[in-house]
Amino acid sequence: MSTLTQANVLNLSIPERIQLVTDIWDTIAEVPEEIGLTDEQKAELDRRLDAYHRNPDEGSPWGMVRDRIRSSR
Repeated sequence: MSTLTQANVLNLSIPERIQLVTDIWDTIAEVPEEIGLTDEQKAELDRRLDAYHRNPDEGSPWGMVRDRIRSSR
């Protein structure tokens, strides 16, 4: 196995670099339990969950948000 250096990466074409990043991300996504959250991220998630529990009808489902984004383009 060869060593991957920044110079090696920069010599790749843009599509090859995108594929490399995608491949790396896929290996990270396979083990989500190993991705730690910062205390700030945990606090933000708790804040959002609390806000949802206080008013579950506020906000929009993901499908509606996605449709609004797509229609605004």
